[in-house]
Amino acid sequence: MSPLNEFLITPKWILTLEQEGLLTGHTVLINGDKIAEILTTKEALSLFPNIPHIELKNQMLMPGFVNAHGHVAMNLFKGMCDDLPLMTWLEKHIWPAEGKWVSPDFVKDGSKIAITEMLKSGTTCFSDMYFYPEEVAEVATQIGMRAVCYGPVLDFPTSYGTGPDDYIEKILHAHDQFKHHPLIDIGFGPHAPYTVSDKPLSKIRTLASQLEMPIQIHLHETEFEVNDAIEKNGIRPSQRLDALNFWGPDVQAVHVTQVNEEDIAIFKRHGVHVVHCPESNLKLASGFCPVDTLQQANINVALGTDGAASNNDLDMLGEMHTAALLAKGVSGNASALPALEAVKMATINGATALGKENDIGSIKVGKQADLISIDFSDIACSPLYDPVSQLVYSSSRHQVDHVWVAGKLQVKNKALCHVNEKQLIDMAQDWADKISGK
Repeated sequence: MSPLNEFLITPKWILTLEQEGLLTGHTVLINGDKIAEILTTKEALSLFPNIPHIELKNQMLMPGFVNAHGHVAMNLFKGMCDDLPLMTWLEKHIWPAEGKWVSPDFVKDGSKIAITEMLKSGTTCFSDMYFYPEEVAEVATQIGMRAVCYGPVLDFPTSYGTGPDDYIEKILHAHDQFKHHPLIDIGFGPHAPYTVSDKPLSKIRTLASQLEMPIQIHLHETEFEVNDAIEKNGIRPSQRLDALNFWGPDVQAVHVTQVNEEDIAIFKRHGVHVVHCPESNLKLASGFCPVDTLQQANINVALGTDGAASNNDLDMLGEMHTAALLAKGVSGNASALPALEAVKMATINGATALGKENDIGSIKVGKQADLISIDFSDIACSPLYDPVSQLVYSSSRHQVDHVWVAGKLQVKNKALCHVNEKQLIDMAQDWADKISGK
């Protein structure tokens, strides 16, 4: 590439997710870390005959996926304790394992493995809620991945902190450390209403407003959670948080499988974003997020994988496929969440939920060059009538051919450009052997 990192990309299709929709016969000009022009291919080759030109035959160029919720370091617990209900999974297995194993090194190594998996499957920006967010952020910067890292807050001590005030102090320190980094944002991650009391929730709300930091919280994940809150407090968790003036357009509520009209009215009134994690919710039998109902209420719904310990992959193409099918089954409406809307959930809706819609999530002049290409040469995608439909209903992550983050090529011809995958596979197995006592 030229010293200015200026190059052309010419695919068969460009899915902009802007008004232009699906383009053919066009080329994207990248300059530095941004999308500089979208031109007809004839114009591009005439105006820029001497800069590098990447031709992607039978491929679609589109915005990179935005994984709006996960716990990346939990990749090291993938497959450790499957086929269990949520609270048994958490209380009997995950929380004890975290107490024993979670450390800065655990988070650092788990993040390397997870980020690499995400890059290979087309994710260019991820949201993470886990301990030691500064370690996740550091790994993301080293690899060149965009991330919003939410430090967790809980009422009880963990290896990361002694209690709410300590967690909050550490999150603020991480925010100061990365506040000027172009790829990283730090936010508050109060775990859930049932693990965080009123006082720290109010403190988080005040600090988030003052410092313009985002908030992410697990909410209404199971029927048990909601019923338990009503029994203890007399109101639903969404109502309790509303009474604390907690909600706002900087908040993402994750899972949201149990909602009624009042919950929806609260979300709509405050501009709350919902992050849908369909495969994790299915695996843990947590319930079904009513995506169609939320979208009809004009609530922004984004898509996340959750952690690999409860999914068990970080594949946004698979998540889109599951979300599109599940929305139809839950609503009883075969037209619910059509293919294009599922793609938006995985891209621009996620960017909007994270407050980054002006930078990523669509292909538009001036936005960051966070782009991926999907190869439709695979037999699984033949014959091809509609590439957007084929993307959601027939494609797999192994068709992700090229990945750029901020204009930097991360995956080329389905191979990682800057990461030694074999070393990471060996490291993951070393951790598995250690954790399982081998």
